[in-house]
Amino acid sequence: MTELPATMTAIGLPTPGGPEALVPEQRPIPAPGAGEILVKVAAAGVNRPDVMQRKGLYPPPPGAPDIPGLEIAGEVVALGEGVSRWAIGDKVCALVSGGGYAQYCLADEGSALPVPAGLSMVEAAALPETFFTVWTNVFDLAGLKAGERFLVHGGTSGIGTTAIQLAKAFGATVFTTAGSAEKCDVCRQLGADVAIDYKAEDFVAVVKEKSGGKGVDVILDMVGGSYIARNYEAAAPQARLVQIAFMEGSKVQIDFMRLMLKRLSHMGSTLRSRPKAEKARIAASLREKVWPLIEAGTVKPVIDQTFPLEKASEAHARMETSAHIGKIMLDVG
Repeated sequence: MTELPATMTAIGLPTPGGPEALVPEQRPIPAPGAGEILVKVAAAGVNRPDVMQRKGLYPPPPGAPDIPGLEIAGEVVALGEGVSRWAIGDKVCALVSGGGYAQYCLADEGSALPVPAGLSMVEAAALPETFFTVWTNVFDLAGLKAGERFLVHGGTSGIGTTAIQLAKAFGATVFTTAGSAEKCDVCRQLGADVAIDYKAEDFVAVVKEKSGGKGVDVILDMVGGSYIARNYEAAAPQARLVQIAFMEGSKVQIDFMRLMLKRLSHMGSTLRSRPKAEKARIAASLREKVWPLIEAGTVKPVIDQTFPLEKASEAHARMETSAHIGKIMLDVG
C-alpha cells in the first residue's frame, strides 16, 4: 500500500458569505472509522445544498465534516475496520455527508457504488447526489409507475436532467419546466414529452392541455413558494407531490381544499441526514435497477462545466447564475 501524505488541499469555509468565502487550505487527511472507506478524490460534484451551506443556511449534520461537498468519485486508498464491500484500488463514486471538496474524503461503505463502465471520473462523481435523490423521492416515496404522467420542475438542473431520463426509462410520460426555449430543447432531447418555458407559459395550463384535462400523477418540486398551490392545480386526482427544496421559500399561504378534494398526497424529504442504512438501501436499488441503464448508455449524467478544485468559488458563482444545464463539477485529480 502506498503511504499517504499527512495533509491535503481542501476547500474551507472560514466564514459564511458569497462564493469568495470558499478558500483552499491545508487539512489533515481523515482516517476511516469502522465501516468507512477513504477515497482519493478525482472529482466532486457541486450542488445547491453546498451553496446553502456556504451562505450559513444549511449547517452540516452532527459528525459530518465542515468541508462542503456531497458527492465524489475516486480510488479507495484505505479501509476502516470491518469493511467488506471494497478493496484498496477499487474505483468508486459515493454519496457523502460532507468533505467532498478535498483531495481525500471519507465515505460510508454502503453509500459507495462502483464507477459505471464507460464513465469518466467527472461523470461518475456527477451521479450520487442527484441519482440517490431522484430514486428515493420519485420511485420509492412517490411510487412512479410506467404509464403515469410525471412533472419535474427545473428540468435542466442536475436533479431535473436525472429525473427526466429516469422517469422516461421506466415508462412515464414526462412533463418539465425550464427557463428558456433553449433549455426546453435540451429537456426534450433528454426525453421530456412536454417541456414548458415557465417564463413564457403557464405550466398549469399547459399540463392540463397536454394531459387532456387529467393532470399529472407525480410531481417533483424544488421551487416551493407560489408553485405549491399551482402544483395542486396541475395534479391529477390522487397524485403524489414530493417537496425536496424551497428555492422560492418554504412559508406560503395556501388553500388546502384542493388537496382534500383531489385526495392528494404531499410529501417531503431530505437526504443528507438520513441513517447510513437507508442510504445503503438506496445505493443497492440504484446498483440493481439504474447502473445497468447507465452502462448501456440509456441514462447519462449531463455535465455543464468543470472547474479545478482551487476554483470552487467560480463553480459556485456559475451555479448562482442558474445559466447552467446539468451538473457543475470540480476536477480534483
